[in-house]
Amino acid sequence: MNGTLMPHESIAARTALVLETNNLRGGADAGAAAASLLHVVGLLSRQTVPLTALAQVVITHDGLGEETRAAAERLAGRAIDFVRIDAGTGYYSAKNDGFAATDAARCDYVCFADTDCVPAPDWLAQLLAPLDSATPPAAVAGRTSYAATVAGAALTTIDFMYFPSPLQAGATRNFYANNVVFRREVFAHHSYQSLDGVYRAHCQVLGLRLQEAGVALHYAAAAHTEHKLPDTRGELFKLRWLRGQDTQGLTPHLVRAYLPAGMQWLAHSGPIGPLCVLASRLWFSMRSLNRQDLPPLRGARRLSALALIAAFSAVDMLGALFRGLGLRTAGGIDADARALSYHQRQPGARL
Repeated sequence: MNGTLMPHESIAARTALVLETNNLRGGADAGAAAASLLHVVGLLSRQTVPLTALAQVVITHDGLGEETRAAAERLAGRAIDFVRIDAGTGYYSAKNDGFAATDAARCDYVCFADTDCVPAPDWLAQLLAPLDSATPPAAVAGRTSYAATVAGAALTTIDFMYFPSPLQAGATRNFYANNVVFRREVFAHHSYQSLDGVYRAHCQVLGLRLQEAGVALHYAAAAHTEHKLPDTRGELFKLRWLRGQDTQGLTPHLVRAYLPAGMQWLAHSGPIGPLCVLASRLWFSMRSLNRQDLPPLRGARRLSALALIAAFSAVDMLGALFRGLGLRTAGGIDADARALSYHQRQPGARL
């Protein structure tokens, strides 16, 4: 940058970044988890808006060693506030705890990212840019995807869809907790709520609550981060099963938000409502292929992606069916604490 101040440097100087390490718990020893964390911290330190430009950096953890903490600070080129949490603390609770550790006097904005995601070099700059305006939005949601492979494109249509918001142009109805920045008072008022027996649907529920409250989420497609795929096919299958089971807990919120009074019975219909939700999602996923800012798939690759969308959705539906019938599996009530494995350096390399 040759010493030139970026237009939104003043925003960065009033922003805290919260990273959680929950997604590094699975499938590895402490050494592998530390290496994964340091890899991501190194990527963040080389952003066009570097970590040194931020007001504060917070990392939540359940037992990082002193050597790893010191190495992270060397890579970041700054002090980091490490927040110790209980080993059983869930993913979204860790984000709430990280937010609570930010300094209200210095941080007008709080950005959330994950240690199992690979940010584009200008990710943070693009995420903060909309805040540098006369009327800054209450929150900015960036774009998350999996790797630009056939499997990655197929899974992106399922797990990382964005829908236009009725609140204003350029806004999205939904966001993902690994790629978002909130005005401090907005997150303090809403935050993530406890959802019994739900794995990773809390950010979707918060998106619905924000829409109901009239809080628009500005969508910054250029603020891109790439979510790693699970390390193994077995972990990928477990992820799909858990996502399917999540639909049971998410369905009442979707029904209440989008369906008329005469169809509210679907909120408590056993597996019927969740399967209807997943059938609708399958249709949207098929339609959204090649419309996600990933390199387009053509010919046989496109057909393969469509087949994978159907196959992955079928596993989700089985998970929803079992949960709807009261046959909860794959983690029980501690599913959130029993993290999957996300330590690959090249996302999707084994899939």
